[in-house]
Amino acid sequence: MIASTAPYQITWEKLPDDFVLDDEPVDNINQPPLAAALTASLQLAGKLPANALTFTNYGICATVNDKIVVKAPDWGYVPEIRVSRDDVRRSYTPQLQGDIPVIVMEFVSDTEGGEYSTKPTYPPGKWFFYEQVLCVPNYVIFDPQAGFLEVYQLDDSGQYQVRQPDANNRYWIAEMGLFLGGWQGSRENRTGWWLRWWDENGVLLLWGSELAEQERVRAEQERVRAEQERVRADRLAAQLRAAGIEPEV
Repeated sequence: MIASTAPYQITWEKLPDDFVLDDEPVDNINQPPLAAALTASLQLAGKLPANALTFTNYGICATVNDKIVVKAPDWGYVPEIRVSRDDVRRSYTPQLQGDIPVIVMEFVSDTEGGEYSTKPTYPPGKWFFYEQVLCVPNYVIFDPQAGFLEVYQLDDSGQYQVRQPDANNRYWIAEMGLFLGGWQGSRENRTGWWLRWWDENGVLLLWGSELAEQERVRAEQERVRAEQERVRADRLAAQLRAAGIEPEV
């Protein structure tokens, strides 16, 4: 499949099997838990369709002017892939193998990561690749240390425009039917800023540990209710016996 955006010719081709992918370690210690938390809450809430694809530090490919470009966002979401998952084990090529990602995220590290790079020459910068090549509708840049969140949306002219949060300091991601926002708290021995999802009613999508705690509280409340009911029944029985009436068993 070919799309021409002068002076760039963009083609969607599967990554050759002998293409050597970068094998650099993640330079942001917060990236793996942040990414895992985003996916986990979607899955637990039933918001992750069977053919959807979430990815982290995973190659998204396009061929620009006959040169293969691979970028690996810290997190992203594709609504539907149209091939088997075995076909996207090493990388994913939008248009050829499924939908364009509707959102990609970059988590700011201690080193310059080029999240804002609009460099058009090969290899193109991240911003340029997401905006001009992939045309991803939503681009998120998040600083997990300061909790600073930027959300950009592709406008009708094909340019990213910064968005302003709502009254709850969240951003509506229409393609996912969810709100995205920052949240402070703890998960898996990390305390600090996280990115979280809320549904259209403003209900937080919970992590597994939160669901377990919610169930523990519910079970404890039920135990207390049952104990209170037992005590009430015992008192009533005692009162009946005191009045010379044998309570029914």
